[in-house]
Amino acid sequence: MFAKNVGTVDRVIRIVLGLVLLSLFFYYPGAWWRYYTLIGIVPLLTGLFGTCLLYSMLGISSCPTKKA
Repeated sequence: MFAKNVGTVDRVIRIVLGLVLLSLFFYYPGAWWRYYTLIGIVPLLTGLFGTCLLYSMLGISSCPTKKA
């Protein structure tokens, strides 16, 4: 559906950041800001699928160029 536009290093950073944010949701169950950490779903999914809608709209790609 979407072309892969997220490189390996970018994917690892997104997955780690997403997991950290989501873990804060469970680590601080009584915090008022707890639900803001659910934004971690976005970098986690973009890292897992390797495609970013914002990158697509801006014409950016962190994938290495293919050698022809």
